[in-house]
Amino acid sequence: MSDDLLVNITPQETRVALIQQGAVQELHIERTASRGRAGNIYLGKVARVLPGMQSAFIDIGLERAAFLHVADIWEARVQGTQGSPPTPIEKLLFDGQSLLVQVVKDPIGTKGARLSTQISIAGRMLVYLPQDPHIGISQRIGDEAERELLRERLQKLLPAEEKGGFIIRTMAEDASEADLIMDVAYLRKTWDHILQETKRQPAPALLYQDLSLAQRVLRDFVSEETACIHIDSR
Repeated sequence: MSDDLLVNITPQETRVALIQQGAVQELHIERTASRGRAGNIYLGKVARVLPGMQSAFIDIGLERAAFLHVADIWEARVQGTQGSPPTPIEKLLFDGQSLLVQVVKDPIGTKGARLSTQISIAGRMLVYLPQDPHIGISQRIGDEAERELLRERLQKLLPAEEKGGFIIRTMAEDASEADLIMDVAYLRKTWDHILQETKRQPAPALLYQDLSLAQRVLRDFVSEETACIHIDSR
């Protein structure tokens, strides 16, 4: 079954439709004035630590301060998985501290964005987890033998000094070794750039922004099943 992608771009918004057998199967809309911030990585500044709520407000340069709970702090999560009692947030953060964070939920109404300190960067084949040295597999890949084969293939391609981890996306099922190596290199280069920006820019600062909807279509939707892509903008 072949897919067609229709991409309609106007100054106000971008619309993408996935067409199968002449019928719309998926419709995605991104408005220019209210583009989502989920996935963006910021160098934030701790505005206020709230020990009673085990949370903190983080200034990331938006109209409202963002919210970070202790459960979303990477160091605290690692301790929890190792059986140790989690460290209280007041011992992890202090007012005025610079902190690398990622938006996991967009602001809604009067609520600020929800943050995490566990960073993930999406590529076409892989998602890079620079702090988490394990290889995971997309849940959409259900065959256990295929999952193990993909894990072994990627492990053989990674350099011995690799400290981060990856999640293998469904697009990697038919990927060549060259495709995987290229995705790993792109993701590591992106992470290195983010780290360089943390040293160059004062907090609060936007360090990384996910691709626009039109660009994400090429990264996430296009496959061998795609027959054509129609775009009404140069």
